[in-house]
This record gives sequence, C-alpha cells and structure tokens, in this order.
Amino acid sequence: MKLADLQNLDFSDVGGWPLAAKAAAILAISVAVLAAGFWFDTRTQLEDLDKLRAEEPQFKQTFESRQNKAANLDQYKSQMEEMERSFGAMLRQLPSKTEVAELLVDISQAGLANGLQFEYFKPQEEKPAEFYAELPITIRVTGNYHEFGKFVSDIAALPRIVTLHDFSITPSGDKLVMDVTAKTYRYLEVDGSQ
Repeated sequence: MKLADLQNLDFSDVGGWPLAAKAAAILAISVAVLAAGFWFDTRTQLEDLDKLRAEEPQFKQTFESRQNKAANLDQYKSQMEEMERSFGAMLRQLPSKTEVAELLVDISQAGLANGLQFEYFKPQEEKPAEFYAELPITIRVTGNYHEFGKFVSDIAALPRIVTLHDFSITPSGDKLVMDVTAKTYRYLEVDGSQ
C-alpha cells in the first residue's frame, strides 16, 4: 500500500478499503478512544488513587485504634459500670438538702465531744457548681492541740464528705484558737432543683 493509495480512499465506502487500511484505521480509532478515555476518566481516577494511597496509613491507624477499642469493649463496659457504682456511692456521701442541717449538728457535736469551745460557727451561702453545691462553714474553736486533732479526726470519720480548709491556730492565754473553714457538699438534683 502506497501513500497515493491512502489519498484515494473513499470514506463513504470503508468496507471497500484494503485490509491494511482498515487495520490502520481501527488501530488509529482505538488509540484515540483509549487516549480520550485516559485523559477524561482514568487520569482523575489515578490522581484519586494517589490521594487515597497517601491517606492509607492514617486510615490503618484509625482502624487499628477502633479495632483495639472494639476488642476491649466488654472490659470498658465493666470499668464504666464500676465507675458508675463508685460515683453513686460518692453521691450518697453528699447530703441532700434535708440532711445538711443534721450534718451541721454532727460537726458541732464532734467539737463539743472533744472538749472544744465554739466561739464562732457560721454557715456561709452555698456556692453551686456543676452537679453539687459547696457549703462553707466558718468555725472558730478554743481548745488544746490534742482536742483539735481529735476534732479533725472525728470530722474525717463522718459518713458525709466534709473537708477542712484555711487552718489557722494561734495562742490565746493558756489555750489555742483554731480558725478553720469546713466545707460540705450537697448533691444538686438532676432536674436542677436545689
């Protein structure tokens, strides 16, 4: 087949072309279709594939982390149940609104039982927090060092949570004066009632 034969090909009668011309035309059309398919479709898919390959280590790490959590789910659930039980026990140590008065009596009786003389015992205004309210109580008592120690020990042994803050012990004649702030905490009900 010569160049002159290619120029004489009739495009309206492709079936009459010589076999070599038909094969060349089919090859040219196939290459053009493949090139167009690569340019308009496969090229963007390859770019997406490269992006996904770059993200693959992060996805593997996330998968392994989640797989580890899933494998330990029963253990996490049992730990969560234990924490809820512990939290419930701690909440029971916080007095309700009706028990605060009894707790104040318990604190004052702990001091009197240990031979302390109360000069000052004043509950302050409650300070609300997330799920509890803090009730500070300013206390001034007179006694000796050992009586103070027994008083603090008795406060620590109360069934409700009471913390002591801002200690100050000063001499006053043959006795000592202790200024302290006792703080007790009250659970705020879930519905927000105080």
